Amino acid sequence: MKKSKASLGDIATTLGVSISTVSRALKGHPRIGAITRENVLKVARDLGYMSPGMLALEVKKRSKFIGVIIPKINYHLYAMAISGIEKVAETRGMHIIICQSNESQEREQSIVYELMDLGVAGVIVSLASETTDFSHFKALKQSKIPLVFFNRQCDEVETDKVVINNYKAACNATEHLVTIGCKKIAYLGGPEILQINQVRAAGYASTLQKYNLKPYSDFMVYSSFDRENILSSARKLLYAPETPDGVLAYSDQMAIGLMVAAKERGLKIPEDLAIIGFNNEPVDELLEPSLTSVDQPALLMGEESANLIFKQIDYPEEGYIKKVLKSFLVVRNSTNRNKV
Repeated sequence: MKKSKASLGDIATTLGVSISTVSRALKGHPRIGAITRENVLKVARDLGYMSPGMLALEVKKRSKFIGVIIPKINYHLYAMAISGIEKVAETRGMHIIICQSNESQEREQSIVYELMDLGVAGVIVSLASETTDFSHFKALKQSKIPLVFFNRQCDEVETDKVVINNYKAACNATEHLVTIGCKKIAYLGGPEILQINQVRAAGYASTLQKYNLKPYSDFMVYSSFDRENILSSARKLLYAPETPDGVLAYSDQMAIGLMVAAKERGLKIPEDLAIIGFNNEPVDELLEPSLTSVDQPALLMGEESANLIFKQIDYPEEGYIKKVLKSFLVVRNSTNRNKV
């Protein structure tokens, strides 16, 4: 037999298996066992059969690592997402390399290029708050390295993404403040350039418009993620001549900063000021009062991100999708005026 004439059927006949089994083995399908896959690869090499799927599998064999880039590992959402990513990766015999951008665009870019040099099989990213130049992600795409964004994503790069409906979540949270009687509702946001922050701010603003509430000009304040800046921004809201009676915060960390500033100011929560955060971190239940927050399915977000990376690895010809996971508001005492 001439090697140039080898086919899937030749491999199947040699091994005594079906053509579909050979095809799946060459594509690295998870249902094909490791021994069968190795046997198919060996016979395929011996017969001279080569295909894009087989070449892709050979590349995957050389790299057992998935790069994961997050802003900071001490955010509960990212710690849980990493657990979800690792859970799925382990089922594929893969390992993850966890990197922190520390909210820095420069560091994020450096990490991406280092991961490319290491030859990782794919990269899962939640954007740094400073990132406005996405050329490093476009370089990943040009190098045919699978890329998935989760939680924080950018519209400028076309790839798979896993998020919640941040607009709807912000609308629902703001509406909750309206239903408990708040009339002067503010938004304490993250960095203004961050796309996820812009979407949440838009949901907040549209809900005020829906209920014909006055959008006070000083009631949209933005902050970086360091503690001192959060406290400074919270004080800016609460020490102004016109103070809010309800606040939607970009994150639980910012909501906690608001609670600290409110207590400094002598405001009672929720009587004088109702507060809602995002992320539903475990500490929320332990605060006094406990914090109302938007719950995000962090573990599932990680699992889905890993699933999408492997989808790109196994089936690179498939189109990209944006998975929107469900979120919900967990109501606690920081907005529970009925209990008061």
